[in-house]
Amino acid sequence: MPARKLYFEAIRVGDELPALAKAPVDRVQLARYAGASGDFNPVHVDELYAKSVGMPSVYAPGMLVMGMLGQLISDWARGGQMRRYNVRFIKMVWPGDTVVCKGRVSDRHGSGGRYFVEIDLWAENQKGELLMKGSSQIQLFYSLEDENRQRSGQSPIVVEVPRESLSSANAAAPASATSASASSEEGDEADERREGVTSKKTVPREKPAAKTATLPSAKKAKK
Repeated sequence: MPARKLYFEAIRVGDELPALAKAPVDRVQLARYAGASGDFNPVHVDELYAKSVGMPSVYAPGMLVMGMLGQLISDWARGGQMRRYNVRFIKMVWPGDTVVCKGRVSDRHGSGGRYFVEIDLWAENQKGELLMKGSSQIQLFYSLEDENRQRSGQSPIVVEVPRESLSSANAAAPASATSASASSEEGDEADERREGVTSKKTVPREKPAAKTATLPSAKKAKK
């Protein structure tokens, strides 16, 4: 029986992809990956060489982790077509590390019979440290009926779907929270006036926000 396919009509912004936890990386896997990819950079397979250039041991090629994230997408987007896939390498993966791949639907839109979802992707190690970030765009049939129509040579089902995204949803949330907070404070003040109570509220001084560092975008994927 063929695997159940994924259709655009069933996807919502904020949906999380089932996490994919890979077995701990070991040196045998690194050797096999070198043979399969043709990438025999000694820092990935030669322990003595890796230590001679200042590394504590060999480490996994970034493309290996990128492939793991790609598996997460292909396992989830059954029947979909990948239109874009990019990643940013953040932290090295060492032998013994467990890579956990995760993703979330961040955007969906459709027009003219073509339907797309945008996926935010990231990979973590067993300590919860971020190893890689990325994104992907997947094109899907709107529904099973839409797929059957197109495969039989008919025109696609056309549903105009305005762009929905996590960024717009998150931007609206603070405004609502502020409004609710203001209404609550006004209500408290009104109660105090009715009861003939006067009080002076002291607003606590906020601590300065912690500085955050911005990681530079990788110009070229390192092997």
